[in-house]
This record gives sequence, structure tokens and C-alpha cells, in this order.
Amino acid sequence: MEAAARILETAGVAGFTTNAVAERAGVSVGSLYQYFPNKDAITRALIRRELASLEAAIGGAREARAPLRSFIEAAVAQQLRRPALARLLDAEEDRLAAAGDVDPVRERVVEALSSILAVAGRSTGPDVVQDVMALIATLVNGSASRGDGNAERLVARVEAVIESRLDTP
Repeated sequence: MEAAARILETAGVAGFTTNAVAERAGVSVGSLYQYFPNKDAITRALIRRELASLEAAIGGAREARAPLRSFIEAAVAQQLRRPALARLLDAEEDRLAAAGDVDPVRERVVEALSSILAVAGRSTGPDVVQDVMALIATLVNGSASRGDGNAERLVARVEAVIESRLDTP
């Protein structure tokens, strides 16, 4: 998995092949195919891994003193940890329509955000929650693509935009 992630980060989608992953991982391509039938299966596994990492990071947000800010901090940290990989996996998730693979984890992340918003007395409608998730990803990916990795400033900007969205019916 890590070999695949590093190839995506350094060579992009164009250099991401099962042969390249096998070589980087130090295994035969036949061995790789025992676990992953194709490169899309590897990509889906990477998406699940990154979403599970986000889920773990936001796990304590509900109990934090400022739950929404804690959620935003976890999401920003997740995206900035490996920004190139995060952007590529976001695009690949759309391309693969990997809903069946990632929906269970994504639903738990959405549930955590809905719970945080409900406790704060904010709207938890599906449009609101999806907008907040999209705003976080868009702002963080845009910032990372410009090379701005200042997490503290980014968290403040994301929080301001989300608060504005939450104030809009």
C-alpha cells in the first residue's frame, strides 16, 4: 500500500501501474495480483486506508471542548499530511465511483460531523453536512496545491467559511 501511495505522490496517475507498484514494493507482479486484481483495486484500498485514518483522527472531536474546530483540525491535518496523495485520491474516488468501497467509512465521518453540528444546535440536513465536507476538502486542497501548508491559518480560514455556510439557510 505504501509503495502505491509513494508512486502516486511522485509519478502521478500516469506512472501508477501494477508493475511499478510491485517493483517499488519489492514483490513480483504475480504476488501483487494475488491481493489486488488491478490498479483500481489498489487505489480503492488506498482510499479506504486514508478515510479510516481520517475517521480515527476525528474520533475524539465530539468530546473536544470545541468539537467543530477539532473536526476541522483533524481534516486539515489529514489532507496536509500528504497533500498530493490526498488530491489524487479525491479525484480517483470520483473516477472510480468507489461508493461501495468507501461508503461505510464516509458515512461514519458524516455521522460524526452531523453529531457535532447537532450538539452545537446547528442544522444537520444532508445538504449542510455535504457542503461542509466539500468546503473542507476544497479549501484544503486548494491551499495545498498552492504550497500553503500553514495548518493554523488554514484551520481558521476553513472555520470562517464553514461558519458562514452554517449561517446560510
